[in-house]
Amino acid sequence: MALSVRARWIVLLLALPILAAAWWLGSPLFIDRTVDEAFPNAAAAVVPQGMTRAEVEQEMASIATTNREVAEQMPGDRPPQVLRQGFFGDVDRIHKGTGKATIYRLATGEVVLRFEDFRVTNGPDLRVLLASHSAPKTREDLESANYVEIAGLKGNLGNQNYAIPMDIDTSDYSSVVIYCRPFHVVFSVATLAEFDG
Repeated sequence: MALSVRARWIVLLLALPILAAAWWLGSPLFIDRTVDEAFPNAAAAVVPQGMTRAEVEQEMASIATTNREVAEQMPGDRPPQVLRQGFFGDVDRIHKGTGKATIYRLATGEVVLRFEDFRVTNGPDLRVLLASHSAPKTREDLESANYVEIAGLKGNLGNQNYAIPMDIDTSDYSSVVIYCRPFHVVFSVATLAEFDG
């Protein structure tokens, strides 16, 4: 028995939200999102008051042609300090990750979490967390420990930076966790250790 035109429209209207939800949940499994951010010091460069960025670039180009040794260190030219570091690994046969997670204190005092050579299984609404548990594998592991959400994951591939709010003491946390919020699943974990140089 054929459906009437009205019944077909009703079925179509009911199917659209289901198909949209299925696409939102399933498409990350087939689509990679690549991010390639520079180390944050370059992005935080300050243009001196009274100059435009173009004037600064012109001045820097002029100085670059000068061959003169300077003994003093430029203000704010301290190298970033590595606070903690770890490497992402697989949680199970499906949820896999690789790459390095490093927490830096910049010369400005800002604290940044940086992923390098990062790759993780993609999924819907992945989040970046810091957790006091050193290697959480489940939602229960996270909930039994202290954790804080830093941001939504920018991409499942590539180098990326995440600002850590100043009120967070990174020494209270032992791992970086990639977590799927809709399904409450841990995708990858980097156990953090003090950096020994």
